[in-house]
Amino acid sequence: MARKRDDRGGEAERLGSALSRVMTSRGYAERVKQTQVLTDWGVLVGPEISAVSRAVSIGADGTLFAVARTSAWVNELQLMEGELLASVNRVTGSKPIQRIRWSLMR
Repeated sequence: MARKRDDRGGEAERLGSALSRVMTSRGYAERVKQTQVLTDWGVLVGPEISAVSRAVSIGADGTLFAVARTSAWVNELQLMEGELLASVNRVTGSKPIQRIRWSLMR
């Protein structure tokens, strides 16, 4: 099928293709990939940890902000940071999560 020409004489481009190209060229695609950690938290860390914690946000510097139900869990999860980073970075691509900052759930 022939490509359509736009009003300016150039070839028309599908919106999805254009959006993907812009996101990749500006570095947004990797940031979007990082946010998969927020939606897939339970799968990435397992049922026991996800039952007592939640990923809240990710800073531009690669810091994952998360909350846990009790201070005992905050302490335990801080000790597990290396394991948790390995788990969550399975989905982040070339822009991995660098650290996790824990606080108490409110």
